[in-house]
Amino acid sequence: MIKARINKRVFRLNEMIAQINHYMVFSSFVYAKPNNMQNPSSISLQFRSFHTSPLPHIPKVSLTESAHSSSSTPLFASRVPRLSRNEAEGVLFDYLHGTRSYNFTDAEHISKNSPHFVQKLLSKIDSEKGVARSLTKYLSYNPINEFEPFFESLGLHPSQVSSLLPRQLMFLKDDHLMLENFHILCNYGIPRSRIGKIYLEAKEIFGFDCGVLAVKFKAYENLGLSRITVIKLVSCCPPLLIGGVDREFVRLVEKLNGLCIQNDWVGGYLFAKGTYNWNRTVETMTFLDRVGYSEDQLRSLFKTNPALVFEGSGKNVYVLFGRLLKLGLNMNEVYSLFMENPQILSPKCLKNLLHGMGFLFDIRMEMEDIANIVTTHIELMGSCLLKGPKTVCKELKVKRDGLCQIIKEDPLKFFSLASKSKIKLDKLIASRDPRKHAEKAEFLLRLGYVENSEELTKALKQFRGRGDQLQERFDCLVEAGLPHNIASSIIKKAPMVLNQTKDVIEKKIDCLKNYIGYPVESVVACPAYLCYDLKRITHRFIMYAWLRERAVAKPMLSLSTIISCSEARFVKYFVQVDPEGPAMWKSLKTSSSTR
Repeated sequence: MIKARINKRVFRLNEMIAQINHYMVFSSFVYAKPNNMQNPSSISLQFRSFHTSPLPHIPKVSLTESAHSSSSTPLFASRVPRLSRNEAEGVLFDYLHGTRSYNFTDAEHISKNSPHFVQKLLSKIDSEKGVARSLTKYLSYNPINEFEPFFESLGLHPSQVSSLLPRQLMFLKDDHLMLENFHILCNYGIPRSRIGKIYLEAKEIFGFDCGVLAVKFKAYENLGLSRITVIKLVSCCPPLLIGGVDREFVRLVEKLNGLCIQNDWVGGYLFAKGTYNWNRTVETMTFLDRVGYSEDQLRSLFKTNPALVFEGSGKNVYVLFGRLLKLGLNMNEVYSLFMENPQILSPKCLKNLLHGMGFLFDIRMEMEDIANIVTTHIELMGSCLLKGPKTVCKELKVKRDGLCQIIKEDPLKFFSLASKSKIKLDKLIASRDPRKHAEKAEFLLRLGYVENSEELTKALKQFRGRGDQLQERFDCLVEAGLPHNIASSIIKKAPMVLNQTKDVIEKKIDCLKNYIGYPVESVVACPAYLCYDLKRITHRFIMYAWLRERAVAKPMLSLSTIISCSEARFVKYFVQVDPEGPAMWKSLKTSSSTR
């Protein structure tokens, strides 16, 4: 019966507050001392009064009872009243500065930056009798563990503080080395709110003998770093102060010096919450140097894209490099891509490029085809933010293999169909470097295309890659033994030949010569041979050579007969013609799938 009345009064009180809130100010509640600190539901509240005419006395109501009274009733115990908190902070300051004799700055910072500890103190007194008076009396008889508010004031969460409390110590002055090193950090200029991270990651610093920490700061300044940069550096990477001067960081500074980049440039791109691997950062810079970037290019690259070095310590560069190698590109081709498209190393381009490659992997495109698209359209891939494969398939009403075929037939459609920015295809083409367009046009003119002709315009869209890349691939055919005019006619009949890398073209010519012993001139009658998948070519050539050895197949069948026929037709006329043929064919398929 009494409980029901209490619930009813709380409900009516809340209604009254809602009605008169626009012209009256509620002074908020204060905590009464709980019986059990581990059970929030047992904390009791007492409402004091409005600043206008007094309201009838309201009995104490527990949080549990209040919650049960109405699902929509707010729990006023969610925060400590500001007035009570301010009074408690003042008492804590007086205790630390007056009673415990800590300096003014330390006492003030601790008392104003340990809200959880202040709330804990308030929970131990009866606020109705006056916060200042009750808390002063409590502290007179109950000394506190000073490490609790101290660690909290350094930016640590209470959950972290409990594990850091030293055993058998309650007073900060009992650990004089810790206190001394703390003051050295403060006096150097490191914000107190960041010293907690330093304590967590490099606790050894707080046990240094007198003067050691100051010497370490000086050692980093001797590298040519300003005090502001050293403060940022130590705040981000506290372990730098353990042991001697970090060798990997010294290497980084030396490399920056070699590029005529000021040492303090580093400080502008360090973030307190960041983590840095200086060894990997240096390796990234060394890698880009090996790629072939000049000093001017590296300096420009780092200044325009500092995140390349500092975000993830260069990790994304290695991820991209690994993906490109996985596609089948050799080291020289990757180096060439990086050199000719330095903008792809910016954080935005890297993200777009990796996402675009993931898109093509998701639709199960062959590695060789992905490599072709990446090498010939890497600039566009880096500039386009793409939708997901599922979204594109849904919009086009096709399955993934259908989308894969669309992209293979016209890779530029990939960007117009999948781009989130709805950029028109013509705009994409126009956005590319006009010099590359001119180089490609010059190459095609050397092949015999007529300038400003419709045939040339069509060919410019068909051939993917820069002019020098196309020339390099074309030279593969000439070096293999084909006359220039014959090689030109092959390319005109099958433009896709030059949309492959130099290595792939060379491998297909090698298969032709070494697997079945055909001369390179055989491709004249079947230029499409050079466009087929390398795995398909290898399987069929090995099977055909095996049949010839058993005198089951004719010795010099045309390439189109071997390569161009469908899978079912090949199995019928080249596999099933020998009793052991199916086993041999299965063995070929199995061995390639396990590689």
